[in-house]
Amino acid sequence: MSIRPVKRLVRAKPTREGAGVHLHRAFGFGNTSDFDPFLLFDDFRNEVAEDYLAGFPWHPHRGIETITYVLAGTVEHGDSMGNRGTIRTGDIQWMTAGRGIIHQEMPKGEPSGRMHGFQLWANLPSALKMTPPRYQEVRSADIPEITDDDGTQARIVCGTFWGKTGPVDGIAADPIYIDVSVPPGKRKTLPVETTRHAFAYVFEGTGKFCNASGPLAVPTEGVGWSDTAPPEEAANRSLVLFDRGEEVSVQAGDQGVRFLLVSGKPLKEPVAWYGPIVMNTQQQLRQAFQELEEGTFLK
Repeated sequence: MSIRPVKRLVRAKPTREGAGVHLHRAFGFGNTSDFDPFLLFDDFRNEVAEDYLAGFPWHPHRGIETITYVLAGTVEHGDSMGNRGTIRTGDIQWMTAGRGIIHQEMPKGEPSGRMHGFQLWANLPSALKMTPPRYQEVRSADIPEITDDDGTQARIVCGTFWGKTGPVDGIAADPIYIDVSVPPGKRKTLPVETTRHAFAYVFEGTGKFCNASGPLAVPTEGVGWSDTAPPEEAANRSLVLFDRGEEVSVQAGDQGVRFLLVSGKPLKEPVAWYGPIVMNTQQQLRQAFQELEEGTFLK
């Protein structure tokens, strides 16, 4: 089995979205090819209510699916299909925008002010860009959790992992989305299909994601130590993008490590993207915004 090398390790960057919500963006609105079929990943953990209560008022989407995972606090949802709901600690919200939806997401923190969660955007293939919109909420109790012999825990948001299948299905990108906790000092190897693009997002503790399937080579003449250096430690809000391989290997730090492990099959299609709308061509993008102006966006 080949360990996936680390292609890139970056820190999520502070940004603002919606009506001024402070969040950290791990990737998005750039070259999407390395993350295909995923477009954007936001970490909206916050401890200050004033920085998120303005939320994400009514706005359109077309051509994508969103997966929202709440760790603390609540997010109230409303949309143009008439759906209303609230997702709470440990819950998941999945929305297929398809041919068009207008919705709002309003975060409400705990009494302490804490509001924690993540949102992932998955692209829709060209054949499904104009599919009817759908919405689903999944409660925390319905998400399978597995504890391995060494104490490693895996919470399966969607996809199949270690023989268990998560409750969210029907997502075109066919993602495998796992919330993984590895105990202090343990090294863990996790399977990832070779055909998938994969990334990890660390949000508790620290860990080192191994760069090679074999031991570090002994430097020879003309090879610097930088070419054989051990992997850099990934801490809170670190995104680890992996290259190809069959497994991901991580060495947990002194406090253990908790991270999201996400993989999906690349679509390999052109992306035309502006704000909340993602299509395949600039003409399709212009048409979407023209329909918004004319009031014909919702079908």
